[in-house]
Amino acid sequence: MTEPTTPTPIAAARAALLDERRRLSADELAALAALGGEHLGALCDLAHEVRTTWCGDVVEVEGILSVKTGGCPEDCAFCSQSAQFDTPVLATPFLDRDEILAAARETAELGASEFCIVLAVRGPDEPTMQRILELVPEIRSETGVNVSVSAGILTREQAERFAAGGVHRYNHNLETARSHFPKVVTTHTFDERWETCELVTEYGMELCCGVLLGLGESDAQRLELIGQLQQLGPAEVPVNFLNPRPGTPLEIRPLTPAKDALKWIALFRIGLPDVILRYAGGRELTLGDLQEAGMSAGINALIVGNYLTTLGRAPEQDLEMLDRLSMPIGSLSKVL
Repeated sequence: MTEPTTPTPIAAARAALLDERRRLSADELAALAALGGEHLGALCDLAHEVRTTWCGDVVEVEGILSVKTGGCPEDCAFCSQSAQFDTPVLATPFLDRDEILAAARETAELGASEFCIVLAVRGPDEPTMQRILELVPEIRSETGVNVSVSAGILTREQAERFAAGGVHRYNHNLETARSHFPKVVTTHTFDERWETCELVTEYGMELCCGVLLGLGESDAQRLELIGQLQQLGPAEVPVNFLNPRPGTPLEIRPLTPAKDALKWIALFRIGLPDVILRYAGGRELTLGDLQEAGMSAGINALIVGNYLTTLGRAPEQDLEMLDRLSMPIGSLSKVL
């Protein structure tokens, strides 16, 4: 009588996620992360199956706009908008209403369902709160798209006001694992970010909570970060790759290798099967011609156009890519 064979980590993960419809344990995810490069294709195939089974085939498109750029007092080591570093990014005032509405209209014309206004601040002061709360209903009325906001650390009262004022999704990234965070940021803590994320969901907004890979973190810390996101339960996780910016402490960090980027896109999808997993900053530089491969490794949303201080590729290129892949554009929002 032959002994039953132990399933491979990929086969075991497929059974858990697709047949049993359950999330993987930390040990099961670590077993996948330990696989060698020869398993990359199978890992990406599994991630794509997980994405279509748990989320469907729709891809959500979003545009973002930096409405207040530079001059941020925080010392995030990757960010060229920090006033603490000598970078080419100059502090600029809050954009005027017409510029913001024009950008929102352009985003809507691309088929986007989400428009995010982003501010380089530690957190919003009262004049900033008032301007955002005036803009949100105007953008919504003018374009019909949902409005997201990224304005840093929030108090409970600010979170409540944003939710009441129609903010659909609030972006506040963890960026990296708790154990690595103090090596990247010293002017605020991981706990402060975590508390803002909890306030967002407590007041009924969708939480957009992104990651930035390539900050010098280990594979174990990437797995730690997936576990922390599992605990938070965001609706959306943007996946950014470090694009080293001149003048920042991380300006000489090497780029994440493309195959490593694909592996971790797949692992974030497998570890977070039901989230909106969004292509974000650095993908063009990190992945280059392999961006379509990333779309087939678990991604189901993307930011089109430019980012906050770096250029993306032309939106038409992304729309053509989705057409080639037969991936329909739509909304993945859980709260409309």
